[in-house]
Amino acid sequence: MGREAASHARVVGCNWSFIFPLIRKNLHVCTTHATGANLLRMSDFQQQIQYLLALTLVPDIGPIITRNLVAQFGSPQAVFDTPKRHLAKMPGVSRHMANIIHQPEILRQAERELAWMEAKAIKPLQYWDADFPNRLKHCPDAPVLLFYKGNQHLNHPRMIGMVGTRNATPYGRAMCAELVAGLREYDVVVVSGLAYGIDIATHRAALEQGVPTIGVVAHGLDRIYPHQHTDTARRMMENGGVLTEFLPGNDPDRHNFPRRNRIVAGMIDALVVVESAENGGAIITAALANGYNRDVFALPGDVKNPYAKGCHKLIKTQQAMLLEQADDLATVMGWKETSRKKTQRELFVELNAEEKLIIKILSEHGEMPVDELSGRSGLSPSIQAGTLLSLEFQNLVLSLPGKRYKLA
Repeated sequence: MGREAASHARVVGCNWSFIFPLIRKNLHVCTTHATGANLLRMSDFQQQIQYLLALTLVPDIGPIITRNLVAQFGSPQAVFDTPKRHLAKMPGVSRHMANIIHQPEILRQAERELAWMEAKAIKPLQYWDADFPNRLKHCPDAPVLLFYKGNQHLNHPRMIGMVGTRNATPYGRAMCAELVAGLREYDVVVVSGLAYGIDIATHRAALEQGVPTIGVVAHGLDRIYPHQHTDTARRMMENGGVLTEFLPGNDPDRHNFPRRNRIVAGMIDALVVVESAENGGAIITAALANGYNRDVFALPGDVKNPYAKGCHKLIKTQQAMLLEQADDLATVMGWKETSRKKTQRELFVELNAEEKLIIKILSEHGEMPVDELSGRSGLSPSIQAGTLLSLEFQNLVLSLPGKRYKLA
């Protein structure tokens, strides 16, 4: 069994030694127990979360197989109701995995986890929920379940990631503060990883400026790592939040950080790399962001500084745009609206019902692909296509690569 599977199984209350003897030494014993509520007394919504969480506890199943199973059988619960012989015929599902799905303990484990989260005011987010990061759910390797504590909506119209080295220089920390201050007027939410260096400098700058900020962590929410950032994380939960895909009991193991980085890269509109070594973790995040078709920016630094080499490499290889100030980013992102365009919006009030519906959806949920827009609007493909074209002509909607649309 791989390290990732072992880490995934090391969760609060896990008692599967009779199923997984190879990872017995890694089990984390739960100190809290379920209240005795059974499935019959749970709402349908709670049941589906429990079944989905139980699926994620199956070693090696992964988000892609999980989504395929739910799509094939109609719901997480239906997966558990499917006979083992049918499950084992599904792509990627072994007979061993099918046997584990039918073990009663896996549902009890999920129930204990959810009871703990409810007591700690931690919100589980299923990938089909409206509150799940909309930008992230369209990434092929997105998690199917996230755990969140905070008050900031994760589908804010403007989401910016800011990452960099843990060995931040005074210049790097000062630029974090300057960039966040400059972005404040554009009504952004700032996302980072709550790590040492650039990450924590970004979060603290956002808090000082009153800008909502979200920390994505590589461990369960039964702790904050590093511990020194606990007070900052608590402040973030009052103007932002802390987000993870890991259950309580999961340590901040080294292999968790690339998984954390893909969430940062997937839930934002643009990524800023402030300082990074040539092969630093921020370079991985930048590569992920480019793969997700996000805009990537890099801040130049002292050519003698080893923690500027990563930024310079991104710029030289055209993997990132040169960034000197917040207005550079706002210009590229189209946020610096001209007074002419604002006047056009104010004067144009005669929208038909279909146009108003599309505008409402994009204003509430932000950028989205045409197929999701169709699902939300309920319009036929031909009517929606004509409506979008009309809105483009009126400079109210922008068409983006990959058949995606957003408000102009």
